[in-house]
Amino acid sequence: MLLKRELLEEIKAGKVDLVFRRWSRPSVRPGGTLKTKVGLLAIKAMDEMSPDDVSDADARRAGFADVAGFRRWLDTMKAGEFFHRIEVGYLGEG
Repeated sequence: MLLKRELLEEIKAGKVDLVFRRWSRPSVRPGGTLKTKVGLLAIKAMDEMSPDDVSDADARRAGFADVAGFRRWLDTMKAGEFFHRIEVGYLGEG
């Protein structure tokens, strides 16, 4: 799962704790970790869902101003069979 540096910094700072991914095959699992440019992330939870079910609250937790901002971002993403809501946390430089 590739995350942009700006988003990683927001996660590290505790401002973002949710990411969304559309993909053909999930590459992370709940309870796992992800090594990134800013350190280690915890994959706390992961739920398959429809993008239509993303709420304003979820969009804000993911760093968007609202659902409209989330939808604009989603329109730039590659198509994929699966869409997931992934709760993340920063574990440290590890």
